[in-house]
Amino acid sequence: MRADTSDSTRLASELRLAVGRMTRRLRQAHAVGDVSLSGVSVLARLAADGPDSPTSLAEMERVRPQAMASTLAVLEQRGLVRRTPDAADGRRSIVEVTEQGRAMLAERRSESVQRLAAVLDEFTDRERATLAAALPLLDRMAERL
Repeated sequence: MRADTSDSTRLASELRLAVGRMTRRLRQAHAVGDVSLSGVSVLARLAADGPDSPTSLAEMERVRPQAMASTLAVLEQRGLVRRTPDAADGRRSIVEVTEQGRAMLAERRSESVQRLAAVLDEFTDRERATLAAALPLLDRMAERL
């Protein structure tokens, strides 16, 4: 049975507000001058999937190549990624996360996870189970956006 469009619209609006609020509050916890959310996303992708080209990263992150170039320039300047010539095509470069980038990513994840865990400790077992049950749906939604 399909949900009423107005129900879906209301749920979408409430979900957007809640996720946005959580994201802002987690972002505010990090030091000024910290890596942007787009930079963290690129680092996480490179750490999980391995080295890749800037063009491919831009496509996967759904940003313009110019925006990816800016993000990569900042990450490279901070020593979080390194570029090397593509062995198959010397005109292209391949980007990989450095050990410093992996360490920063782990530290940032740890801080966010600790903050979330502290809040979740205040929830009942049933509330935590409800959130856990919703995770596959949220992942599926993220993939479809």
